[in-house]
Amino acid sequence: PGYRKQLLSRLENHLFPFIGDKPVAELEPAEILAAVRYTEERGAVEMAHKLVQLAGKICSYARLVGYATFNAAAGLGEALSPLPPAKHRAAITAPHEIGKLLLAIETYPGDISMRYALQILPYVFVRSKELRCTEWEEIDFDKAVWIIPAGRMKMKRPHIVPLARQVVKLFEELRQWTGKGRLVFPSPFSASKPITDVGLLNALRRLGYGRDEMSIHGFRGMASTLLNEQGYRSDVIEAQLAHGERNAIRAAYNHAEYMEERRAMMQAWADYLDELRAGA
Repeated sequence: PGYRKQLLSRLENHLFPFIGDKPVAELEPAEILAAVRYTEERGAVEMAHKLVQLAGKICSYARLVGYATFNAAAGLGEALSPLPPAKHRAAITAPHEIGKLLLAIETYPGDISMRYALQILPYVFVRSKELRCTEWEEIDFDKAVWIIPAGRMKMKRPHIVPLARQVVKLFEELRQWTGKGRLVFPSPFSASKPITDVGLLNALRRLGYGRDEMSIHGFRGMASTLLNEQGYRSDVIEAQLAHGERNAIRAAYNHAEYMEERRAMMQAWADYLDELRAGA
C-alpha cells in the first residue's frame, strides 16, 4: 500500500497535470517526454528517470491488454540527462577502526533500546527497518534464529538470520528490559512504537561519527566488504544480506542450501568483531 501510494503521488504531481486527461492510445512519445522534461529542468534528474520508467510500465501494460498499439514511453530515458554518480553510504571497513566503533557503541549513554540496537546491528547487518521493528515472537531462542517476516523485507520474502552466541546473549539481556511488550526495541516515548531510523542515526552521530564516516546502512557494507575479503562464498554472503535473487526457484534452493554455511559464517563474523573490539 505504501509503494502504491508513492507511485500514484508521482503520477498525480508530475505526469497527470500534463497528460492525465489524454487517452493512452493517443499518447505520443514527445508528449510524455515534454511532461518529464519539466521535472528534469527543475534539477530532479533522478526523479525524471523514475517517471520515464513508471510511464514505460504503464504504457507497456496498455499495449499488452490492447489499450494502445505501442509503448509510447519506450526508450525515452535515452533522451534525458544522465543520472548523477551513485552516492555510496559511508561505511567503516578498516579493521582497527571497526574495533574503535564497536568499543564506542558499548559506551553509548542513551536509551536502552537504542544502545542494544547499535550493539546488535554489526553482528546481524540487516537493514534499519528490519531491525528496529523486530517483535519478540520473531526470535526463536531455542533454535538461535530470527525470522524476519516478508512484510518488512525489501524483497518481500521472509528472511532467516542465524544468531551467533553473542547475539542471543544480547537479546536475552534486552528481554529483561523490554520483554513484557511486543517490540524488542520500543521507543523511549511510546512502548507501542519502535525506535526511529533518525533516532538510530542520531545515536551514531552522538558517538562522534559524522555522515561521511559511518551510516546505519554502513554496517551492511562493512560486513559485505570484510566477509568477501575473508574468502566466504559470495552467494552465501548475498543470501545473508537478503539481496534479491531474480530466479524464484534458485532463491528457494539457496535459502535451504546455504543455511549451515550462513550459520557458521555468522558465528565466525561475531567472533571476529569481538576480537576487533578487544584489540581496540
